[in-house]
Amino acid sequence: MKLDIRQFSSKDDGFRQDLDQLLSWESVSDANVQKSVENIVNRVRQEGDAALVELTNCFDRRSVQSAAELVIEADELAKAAERVDSTIVDALKQAAERVKSYHERQIQPSWQYEEDNGTVLGQQITPLDRVGVYVPGGKAAYPSSVLMNVMPAKVAGVGEIVMVVPTPDNVVNDIVLAAAHVAGVDRVITVGGAQAVAALAYGTETVPKVDKIVGPGNIYVATAKRMVFGACGIDMIAGPSEILVVSDGLSNPDWIAMDLFSQAEHDEDAQSILISTDADFIAKVKESMERQIEDMSRQEIIKTSLEGRGALIHVDSMEEAIEVANIVAAEHLELSIENPEEWVGKIRHAGAIFMGRYTPEALGDYCAGPNHVLPTSGTARFSSPLGVYDFQKRSSIIYCSHQGASELAKIASPLARGESLEAHAVSAEFRMIDNA
Repeated sequence: MKLDIRQFSSKDDGFRQDLDQLLSWESVSDANVQKSVENIVNRVRQEGDAALVELTNCFDRRSVQSAAELVIEADELAKAAERVDSTIVDALKQAAERVKSYHERQIQPSWQYEEDNGTVLGQQITPLDRVGVYVPGGKAAYPSSVLMNVMPAKVAGVGEIVMVVPTPDNVVNDIVLAAAHVAGVDRVITVGGAQAVAALAYGTETVPKVDKIVGPGNIYVATAKRMVFGACGIDMIAGPSEILVVSDGLSNPDWIAMDLFSQAEHDEDAQSILISTDADFIAKVKESMERQIEDMSRQEIIKTSLEGRGALIHVDSMEEAIEVANIVAAEHLELSIENPEEWVGKIRHAGAIFMGRYTPEALGDYCAGPNHVLPTSGTARFSSPLGVYDFQKRSSIIYCSHQGASELAKIASPLARGESLEAHAVSAEFRMIDNA
């Protein structure tokens, strides 16, 4: 199958403009989507379970009579795990343990120190009380997303984890429920879309209000998450999945072609980019893609993705390849090169970095250990993978002895008066030793 995937070189006139155009993506919505989501969110906020039931019946083609029918408790999750092939359950358990082990290394302890005058300063770290995890259930089901969103929350010590997942046409995916059981989800509510986000953010008679919502979703879910931010926290506004492969031309072209497919098969808007210093290798990868796509069950999605947002880019040197990689700031970056450890320190912007020829992004999606919830659409320039720290909050601790308060007041008082905040100044001055 011929692929009309764009190819260009860093030598081309207007290369940077072409690159910017390739990378451009508005992750959240047009005016129609915004209006629709606003109506849904407001209805659920005002009407609670009644709106949730009506919207779920409408959008997911169900005939639920009450919100109680939407809830799957922990004992039912265990029964779902018993219905799933034991090989899959074992794989879920192994993956969960690896994800847990990795994230345990992210735990930050509370700390404090004491100054000579008796002042104690520190930071207290506490987990969130309740978190909502959104798991897609429309075009595809992702048990791996259950593990990646839930395990760091469990490691962080979150008190309660509520998972929402849509079940269109009453089709429940037992593997997703088994993953929820393995990960330790407290309850699952079979709702999705903007109505699920609103229910988690504001609470209904059946759905408890959460402190934070995490997990991927479509444009309606992303728009709703942005809209409810402030009523609760959110992890990020995620765009389509992305992969950038940097190759020195010595990798197996069939492997690289399949790595590019691994993101393109997610959906038509996913982005797969290859950068190489070897023009002949780029040609071999393209030939491999055109050959191997014939055997792909999702070939039409892959073709649309590659032709719409994919690219094959030739550069003159590895230094230039790394420079372009930092501009792209990809969600997934594969360094399929010799001695990747020599170059990884030069990568400033990437969600996850996969080093060497034997480290495909697919392993990171399921079981390597690091989180697969990653910044997309260039946001790796300023944000990070989901982790334990996303499920904790930090409180500053300040204790002043009399002497410490007196010394600090001598600093605070003139600053407060400089801001014309007299009460601040006097409040501090009251604690001075001469005034006590």
